[in-house]
Amino acid sequence: MIRKFKEEDTVKVMTIWTRGNFQAHPFIDKDYWLLNFNRVKDEYLKKAYTLVYEENGEIKGFISLLDDEYIGALFVREDSRRKEIGRKLINKLKENHSKLILNVYEKNVNATLFYIALGFVNTKIQVDEKTNEKEYIMVWKNEKENCEKM
Repeated sequence: MIRKFKEEDTVKVMTIWTRGNFQAHPFIDKDYWLLNFNRVKDEYLKKAYTLVYEENGEIKGFISLLDDEYIGALFVREDSRRKEIGRKLINKLKENHSKLILNVYEKNVNATLFYIALGFVNTKIQVDEKTNEKEYIMVWKNEKENCEKM
């Protein structure tokens, strides 16, 4: 079941966020994520529109949206990956948005391929100044909606 994030979800969501970053980004020092932990927990989660995927009372993943189109986070627990949870979370956002944008590190090949499979297109390559890593800016647009407007 997908539902809106509640404040009491914070510990579980942040655990998924931390472990997910360590696993998906072994090319970035773990201290980077640890140094950003409180900012994400105390600021980002309060600003973002976050949905969680819950199954049998356990949060298996979450997605966060900023500024109505920027996906700032999509994480699924390691034991729940490859079970369509990430796809379901993105598709839920697609229901009410005509455009979604995200950044993904070039070295995170699995995530990049996942987003391409969901219709995202790489529009730009840049270097993340904070990590000094190359990243793609990827965009999804609701082409059906664009065609209907013509």
